[in-house]
Amino acid sequence: MHLPDFGRARLLVAGDLMLDRYWSGATGRISPEAPVPVVRVEGEEVRPGGAGNVALNAAALGASVRLTGFTGADAEADALAGALAAGGVDCGFLSDPAMRTLVKLRVLSRHQQLIRLDFEDGLAACDTARLAEGFEAEMAEVDAVVLSDYGKGTLAGVENLIARARAAGKPVLVDPKGTDFGRYRGATAITPNRAEFEAVVGSCADDAELARKAEALRAELELQALLVTRGERGMTLVRAGEEAVHIATRAREVFDVTGAGDTVIATLAAALAAGEDWEPAVALANLAAGVVVGRLGTVSVTPAELRRAHLAERGGRKLVAEDELVTLLADARAHGERVVMTNGCFDLLHAGHVAYLEEAAGLGDRLIVAVNDDASVARLKGGDRPVTPLEQRMAVLAGLAAVDWVVPFAEDTPERLIARVGPDLLVKGGDYRPEDIAGHAAVTAAGGEVAVLPFRVGCSSTAIIHAMRAAGARGDEE
Repeated sequence: MHLPDFGRARLLVAGDLMLDRYWSGATGRISPEAPVPVVRVEGEEVRPGGAGNVALNAAALGASVRLTGFTGADAEADALAGALAAGGVDCGFLSDPAMRTLVKLRVLSRHQQLIRLDFEDGLAACDTARLAEGFEAEMAEVDAVVLSDYGKGTLAGVENLIARARAAGKPVLVDPKGTDFGRYRGATAITPNRAEFEAVVGSCADDAELARKAEALRAELELQALLVTRGERGMTLVRAGEEAVHIATRAREVFDVTGAGDTVIATLAAALAAGEDWEPAVALANLAAGVVVGRLGTVSVTPAELRRAHLAERGGRKLVAEDELVTLLADARAHGERVVMTNGCFDLLHAGHVAYLEEAAGLGDRLIVAVNDDASVARLKGGDRPVTPLEQRMAVLAGLAAVDWVVPFAEDTPERLIARVGPDLLVKGGDYRPEDIAGHAAVTAAGGEVAVLPFRVGCSSTAIIHAMRAAGARGDEE
């Protein structure tokens, strides 16, 4: 999966702002006053919720994000602004002393939510004209607009905002609320979940009916696209003049669905603003949602986490091409992992190889094995080698728990590949001197190390091959 350059994306997010507050602690007894658990509060955390979570998700991907919406002039608004600024979001709050910042308080114990308390009075009379004026002033500086509607009053004049964005030539994506989807007519796309969608169009017996009703609603609302998020069933995308696209998601443990919709629209908007087409943008949004539902509360996803999730969806594939390896290494280094690299022909893998690779893996967090292709093995060891073709040699290496990635190379030495990978530690088995190992100069110049590990005595692919050929010449049975 290709990740776009999210740093190119400039987004304006407008909608209902709220502060998510979490109190957590242990439960050891039931209250004598009522049959409820007593939580001994030991920790407190605040996170942006609502439109703030959308903005934070987009910023975590690397997008430039401007956020606007209403808050009170209170400590909760200050806490919200601080959390967003720490996440790289440019806040343009419209504060009003007559209002109270929306707060959702969740009480947790042992990573389970016990109760949620909502403090959300005061936004019903927000000044939508004031929002619209500031909204329009931002249009020249952004590539796309996201409207995050939680039904709290900020987007009471959403039709006006959509019209202003489209007049400025900006795509506008809406996460809708309620059953009056006519309010969003003329938007570029809306992203309801299945329950929200069926509350408007009626229940859908199967994928075909869902797609038909989605297309009818898209046409009625004059949308370019409509995306229905369907939980563990993935997503369905309908666009004008195109067949419906059903994007499946791999089964994964769902820990907490809080904020998943925010992640979807943030990732979709950032990907589109970065130049992606609809289908790959939706695939990225689907992948991001799968990450956040496996974690607690409102959380964000980084590009590195998207790459890791994509690799996991492919079953953690270890056989990689060189360009793919470079991308995976960027992720590994972003997580502070130490990279070890070795190379060889590995023509008939034996116990010495296995022990050597296990020792090499123990010297870092990730082990890369570079393997000579068939032509280079023949040049190095003679025309009757390799005995085992490249694909099989790589497959056997990938089956070892110690090995993270296996990559082929075509040159007689892996020096060029090693220089491009830039491992923290380059290892080789045998009786070499470190300075004689191919790639030594490049690795040490970059601040890395080169080490020699001993091979196990009596283990040799060449000796095994000679013994097999001798046995064959004598007519010995296998």
